Amino acid sequence: MTDTTLKLFQDTNIRTQWDADAEKWYFSIVDVIAALTESADPSAYWRKLKQRLKEEGAVEDESVRWKEQTD
Repeated sequence: MTDTTLKLFQDTNIRTQWDADAEKWYFSIVDVIAALTESADPSAYWRKLKQRLKEEGAVEDESVRWKEQTD
């Protein structure tokens, strides 16, 4: 069972999802970027960051899953 809720961080809503089976919280990275940076387009910021990380040969952490977030 999953629970989808909003969390408030510095006046910014962050979409979250609780996976009760795995006992893990998942956070929308785009919402976190919006809260931590003052980017006008956090989605573009995230796309560019992923591109740069791939170019640098960064390895995706197995504990981090990049999955599509639906509204």
